[in-house]
Amino acid sequence: MSSGAKKAGSKRDAATAAKKGAILDAALALFSQFGLHGTSLERVAEGAGISKTNLLYYYPSKEALYVAVLKQILDIWLAPLKAFRSDLQPLAAIGEYIRLKLEVSRDYPQASRLFCLEMLQGAPLLMAELTGDLKALIDEKTAIIDGWVTRGQLGPVDAHALIFMIWATTQHYADFATQVEAVSGATLQDEAFFSRTVANVQRMIIEGIRVR
Repeated sequence: MSSGAKKAGSKRDAATAAKKGAILDAALALFSQFGLHGTSLERVAEGAGISKTNLLYYYPSKEALYVAVLKQILDIWLAPLKAFRSDLQPLAAIGEYIRLKLEVSRDYPQASRLFCLEMLQGAPLLMAELTGDLKALIDEKTAIIDGWVTRGQLGPVDAHALIFMIWATTQHYADFATQVEAVSGATLQDEAFFSRTVANVQRMIIEGIRVR
């Protein structure tokens, strides 16, 4: 293949990626506000700045688009957990995981809210992902936590309970951002509030699992 053809192919790939990204961003904004059934493909196409026909070229149905958005969310949501390694000092690793999860809540609140909505509806379009890749990842990370507990590096804690508590606490700041702001007068977008939140959540969870 000539260099000219390669450059043309790269430009097409970049254009395609940009267009799909615009579609997913527009779909996330609408799905997180109105849900699957309250969102039309026409509105998504309008938000992405393309025609409905063009949108359907990339995503053949509203359900296919919704699943694509959910899978993108799952990738974002699980990235901090994937960074959780057995060679790290346990309390430092858990503290860093808490910070990264709060960063996700700060930077992707719409994604967190849509994921929450899907879970509340029984995850009809995401169950295969939850029982497949997600469960495998959780099994891997809970084994790390169980190993720390067995070696006396953490207090006696159930690994699943610890992960669920971290999820519940950190995602609250995205899923209930309106309530958080109404009560505290701030959101995670406020740098000082974000720093205090990270420190407080880390302190409360880590002190509960520290070896006594």
